[in-house]
Amino acid sequence: MIWDQLTTEQIGRIPKNIPVILTMAATEQHGKHLPLATDRLIGEHFVNELHIAIPDKVLVLPTVSIGCSSHHMDFSGTLTISHDTFVRQVEDIVKSVIQHGFTNIILLNSHGGNQAVGQLLVEKLGYENPTINIVMVTWWKLASEALFSLNESGKGGVGHACEFETSLMLLIAPHLVHLDKIEKGMHTKTFSWSEGDMLRGPKASYYRSTKEMTTNGVFGDPEYGTLEKGKQISKLVIDDLKNIINDLLTTE
Repeated sequence: MIWDQLTTEQIGRIPKNIPVILTMAATEQHGKHLPLATDRLIGEHFVNELHIAIPDKVLVLPTVSIGCSSHHMDFSGTLTISHDTFVRQVEDIVKSVIQHGFTNIILLNSHGGNQAVGQLLVEKLGYENPTINIVMVTWWKLASEALFSLNESGKGGVGHACEFETSLMLLIAPHLVHLDKIEKGMHTKTFSWSEGDMLRGPKASYYRSTKEMTTNGVFGDPEYGTLEKGKQISKLVIDDLKNIINDLLTTE
């Protein structure tokens, strides 16, 4: 079910243990070949597929479409909000949902820059609402073990506007993928302990702007992106999300 497509009367009749999903995305550069809406389109794809597959088991909130993207501001078109603003926005939305009586809330994250602040939200909201289940999932972390088998570009190949995001966009919105603009990330080397990607986290956190990390805004190798891979990634993530939803439905 889609939250804002229902009437107030319909919302009032929904069982309060149904998992409510809030997608946390971003509007930011994704190299020359992918649109600014990439993170939003990917996150919304997952929740829309859930809505189609299990409409009576999930309630989908409007997306938070601008996230914490200050590290991408060297590239035209990127929009960002501060961490404090992001926390307040998501916190207020979640508190509204809780006030309507819902007890299972999933924060579905589709942007790397939202991960740390998302964890803060889970801890803050969880502490303040001990009877509510607050869960945050970042899609590539959720299915990371299975995604390893699909990774052809190797270490450093899946980071931003990369093999995986390009594959998903070829599935979700192929008309927005500029195939003639695809190019490998122009990475800048740094300390070995600070380097990682979607599947292989760094050993230590070390801030650099995106342009310092990769001069063309791509981290990884989108040349390995394919439609078939996009279908496989989508299925893996959606299956894992279904497992979380079914587990939450069994809680009292």
